[in-house]
Amino acid sequence: MIIKQIAIGYMGNFSYIVGCENTRQALVIDPGADAERIVSVAADEDLKIVTIVNTHGHGDHTAGNANLKSLTGADIIIHALDGDRYPGADIRLSDEKNLQLGDITFDVIHTPGHTPGGICLHAKGNLFTGDTLFVGDSGRTDLAGGDRPTLGRSIRRLMELPDDTVVWPGHDYGPTPSSTLGWEKRNNVNAIEYGYFVQD
Repeated sequence: MIIKQIAIGYMGNFSYIVGCENTRQALVIDPGADAERIVSVAADEDLKIVTIVNTHGHGDHTAGNANLKSLTGADIIIHALDGDRYPGADIRLSDEKNLQLGDITFDVIHTPGHTPGGICLHAKGNLFTGDTLFVGDSGRTDLAGGDRPTLGRSIRRLMELPDDTVVWPGHDYGPTPSSTLGWEKRNNVNAIEYGYFVQD
């Protein structure tokens, strides 16, 4: 599995290109406003972008949707509960069915709390967490549709995955651009404070 983490935008956003090594198909998670840069990075890796996935509907994560679709023809996917935030989506998820990308199967995990339709994607020991879980922190719940207890339940679900699962967050807010769930259990002060998981 090929993972390219791209810092885009003034809010420390991360966009991701995830590619299948065998088929060279790729999906983009949370495209920032610089769609041309995303296409260029994919081309450098000889990857064809076929899918765009939004972890939630906030504008800093959907800003590149339309332009990236225009450049690649990729379908845009968002959870139905955030569908009103991006009406132009091609596919609205209503359950946790898997997403297939070449030889890679992504588990879709519904993680409301930051927004009602927040999702995370899990495949091959990698977890793309959007604004649900950051390195050393967790998503805001003071925006429309946010709810702290709901976010806590979502994060506790994520913590059931193996400790060596790599966390790829939606923003560069922590001391490192990625971490592991084991590290988060020991060091995520925000999540510990709110009792999102029990420390080892």
